Parts: sequence; C-alpha cells; structure tokens
Amino acid sequence: MKIIDDPLLREKIRVFRDRIDAGERLAEKLQEYRDRRDTVVLAIPSGGVPLGLTISKKLNLEFNLIMVRKIHFPWNPEAGFGAVSWDETYLLNYELIKLTRLSPKIVAECISHELEEIKLRLKEWRLGEYDLNVKDRIVIITDDGLASGYTMSLAVEVVKKRGCRRVIVAVPTASTEALKLLSGKIDEAICLNIRSSTIFAVADAYVEWRDISNDEVRRLLLEYDSMRRK
Repeated sequence: MKIIDDPLLREKIRVFRDRIDAGERLAEKLQEYRDRRDTVVLAIPSGGVPLGLTISKKLNLEFNLIMVRKIHFPWNPEAGFGAVSWDETYLLNYELIKLTRLSPKIVAECISHELEEIKLRLKEWRLGEYDLNVKDRIVIITDDGLASGYTMSLAVEVVKKRGCRRVIVAVPTASTEALKLLSGKIDEAICLNIRSSTIFAVADAYVEWRDISNDEVRRLLLEYDSMRRK
C-alpha cells in the first residue's frame, strides 16, 4: 500500500479550517483523476459527505455515498466495536468485544440497530433505489478522518466485493493504527495528517468541528443532483 501524506502536518492538530478546506487540499493530491469517467468518489456519511462533494466538484468526478456505519456500544454513542453496511456485511473488532465482555446477543442487537438506522437514512435522503455499481471502476473513498479504521476497512471490503478495479482511500487525518488496518487491502492511501498518539480524536485535526445533520446531508445531495442535471 502506497501512503501519501504531508510531512509538515505529521503529529500536528488543528491543521484544517473545516471539512471543506480539508476536501480542497485532498483534491490537490488527486489531480491525476480529474475528469475521469471511470472514477467515482464515495463518501462515508455523515462527516465524509461535505468532503466527498468538495473533491467531486473540484475534480469533476461522479459522486455517491457508501452506506456503511459504525457499530456503536450501547452505552456510548461515540465509540464503536466494528462497522456494518447496508447489504448486511459487517466487520467486528473481536479483541474489543472480548475486552468489554459484550455477549453475542448484545452484538447482534447492536448490528440490527445500526442496520435500521441505515434504512432510515436511505429513506430520509430519498435513496430508496440505492445500490453501488463500481465494477471495473476506480473508487476514491473518503471520510473526515479515521480513528480505528474499521468503518473504512468495511467500505473497502464492500467495493472490492463488487469488482472495482482500484481502491484509493483519501482522508484528511488518520491514526497510524487505522492505516495499519488498511495495509494490504487498498492500492493507495492519501492522508495529509498522520498521528501516532494513543488517544486519537478526528476532531482534533480541525479548527471548526461540528456534527453533520441528516438534514444537511439531504440538502447537499439535492444540490449535487441539481448541479449534475445542468
């Protein structure tokens, strides 16, 4: 796996103004894919959507969502122990499950809950006919950052299962552990800000950080559809 980063940003925090700034800077590293009809940008909701759309607009590339979601602990809506996709593919952190003593029943319930949330989002975002056709295509998968890397790793598994030709992960920030998890699974990782601290928060890479609401995602998708029809 080839890794491209910015040596000046290593181990630093507050290096991006916001997600739009981060997307613009990632687009600069992806110029070789400009205007390519065989390439698509896939964003992990919700934080990856502003990033993915920025890259898509800057490079004139097709855009889509990749509907994968972190499997959250029942007692902590911020932390997770794996990821699940809309097609019910899932990836679990078995070491963490063992450490926290989650029973198989609780794990199954958590997966089911996240699948229901994905279905609700597809409905709310008017993506009832959602599918992902990436056969023989180059995919650029983006998110606003990688902490554990499990959600991105699942996204990679999903697109490879669907026969894509090449996988590039493009993220503003990531932990070294997350990049290790992706090693051997993708062709290239573009990560501007790599940090090796044991306590890693994606938000620390940004000056302005906020949650992206479902309403905002819906608005951004409508704007993209309107632009595409012109």
